[in-house]
Amino acid sequence: MDVILLERISRLGQMGETVKVKDGYARNFLLPQGKALRANEANKKKFEGQRAQLEARNLERKSEAAKIAETLDGKSFVAVRSAGETGQLYGSVSTRDIADLITAEGFSVNRNQIELNQPIKTIGLTNVAIVLHPEVEVTVTLNVARSTEEAERQAQGETLTTAEAIYGEDINENARPDAFFDPNAEEAAGEEA
Repeated sequence: MDVILLERISRLGQMGETVKVKDGYARNFLLPQGKALRANEANKKKFEGQRAQLEARNLERKSEAAKIAETLDGKSFVAVRSAGETGQLYGSVSTRDIADLITAEGFSVNRNQIELNQPIKTIGLTNVAIVLHPEVEVTVTLNVARSTEEAERQAQGETLTTAEAIYGEDINENARPDAFFDPNAEEAAGEEA
């Protein structure tokens, strides 16, 4: 289906372009969201009549997004989650969780503005892209940890995904073979016999 884009859509095109998309994408997303019109003569005339208004509205939204981007870019947010000793979370951090964290800090962000390529399933620092406007994107750092103290340690560059980092010592020291038996005892027992 051919559609006329009413705003810039990443990986698709700029405002005013006529592009060919799959029917389902047009019917289920672009048309109901008001991001496109079907490409026919009546809609082309309608678009040309509204072009100045659409460009002005787009510019206004872009400037608002740029203001938010200045304060949001590079910020760090802490998510406290329960995890195992190896750093594996007992669940995952979703886009909804990230949106809630950012909104709690006073920014207005929807979960569909957050781009995660894969779910966050381990503790650590993760860079998350937030698309405030099709032309304005910022990156924030998400610090996923078991507690706020661990989050501070991770922010300083410490790796907490091993058991040694959690307990602060070499836990395998007590599991060495010489801790269970004395190799000299066997020789001593052989000499006595």
